[in-house]
Amino acid sequence: MSSSSSATTLALAAGGGALIGGVVTWLISRRNRLTNVCPATAWPAGKPVLSDPEAYPLYDLSRPPKESFEGICDMLIDELLTELPSMYELPVREVTWMRDMLNYNVKGGKMNRGTMVVEVGKIMAESRGQTLTNEQLVKLAILGWCVEWLQAWLLMLDDVMDDSTTRRGQPCWYRNDHVKKIAINDGVTVEMAMFKVLKRHFSTEPMYLQILDLFLETTFQTEMGQLLDTLCMNLTLEDFTVDRWTLIVKYKTAFYSFYLPVALGMTYMGVTSQSAYDTARDILITMGVYFQAQDDYLDCFATEAVLGKRGTDIWDKKCGWLFAHAYHHLTTKEQRKTLADNYGQGPDLEKEAVVKGIYRDLGLEGFYEKYEADTKVQLEADIAQVTELPQGIFHMFLKKIFKRQK
Repeated sequence: MSSSSSATTLALAAGGGALIGGVVTWLISRRNRLTNVCPATAWPAGKPVLSDPEAYPLYDLSRPPKESFEGICDMLIDELLTELPSMYELPVREVTWMRDMLNYNVKGGKMNRGTMVVEVGKIMAESRGQTLTNEQLVKLAILGWCVEWLQAWLLMLDDVMDDSTTRRGQPCWYRNDHVKKIAINDGVTVEMAMFKVLKRHFSTEPMYLQILDLFLETTFQTEMGQLLDTLCMNLTLEDFTVDRWTLIVKYKTAFYSFYLPVALGMTYMGVTSQSAYDTARDILITMGVYFQAQDDYLDCFATEAVLGKRGTDIWDKKCGWLFAHAYHHLTTKEQRKTLADNYGQGPDLEKEAVVKGIYRDLGLEGFYEKYEADTKVQLEADIAQVTELPQGIFHMFLKKIFKRQK
């Protein structure tokens, strides 16, 4: 080899080494920016604690969907509890409280919201001819559990505000003698634990900011719905219109129960089209409103054994679907006065029976069944127009909720 070619080779090698070194330096700096975005919170040493996807358990699709999904919750609880003594100086007693509180409140539900995130990811991957990796499946399940934890803390506080007695077939958390008002702090603790989970598992992902924004926006929307609902205690029955009911349930229920799981799956799978999100939102909000009408109907007419809780909407003076339609559109003057005298009078079985009697006299069960059938027709027509997303996403959701019994 000539001296000139040797010099050229050395120069290329040096240039290549410099290039590789530059790439490595960029990758390290990028990782530091992603994992240490806030030095003010990087205390004590070791924070932030991030996940290792290679250590994720196998998400076995051959098992019933909820079995693999439930195992991810146990992983998330264990991760959080492991961090509490070293990073937050929490004594054993408080760590034990956290474990008991999380197990009591975040588990035991139907898990439809959470498992839907995984199903959305699967349907989108299949439509692209792709197969999800184990890491992708677990991360979709983690997002699903964040929806379940969001649901859990909302219900914990909602039960306190509504003086509810049972939830998911057991006493509401605050009704336990050793809990009571501690449940308020526990509720907001579950909320913050949810954000800890997101940071641990997604802070190095390019869609982390979008996921955070989605959870923050959805939480605020839900709290606005809760405000619309709770302020009904200061309003008269004349204010309990169908329009107000629709506004309440759109914000209190539809966004977090229907739009959020699908939007999370879309975000994780890289969907960026604004029109795709707009289409999904329109259909899913309609589903969410229908779902809450179902909930109001079941609160009145389903048994506690079937529902898993005691219906209290009549006692609590709720602006509900049944009442709004009956009071403003279906009753005679005399029936309206009877409703006014008996609705929202607290845990009075006789007054509750009077209200339910009027509902039956008005044929509200048949009225609801027609609404349910008409809504299904409308939704199926809307789904048929979807082009940017797999229609199966929406059909799956509708199949889960149509004519549900609890």
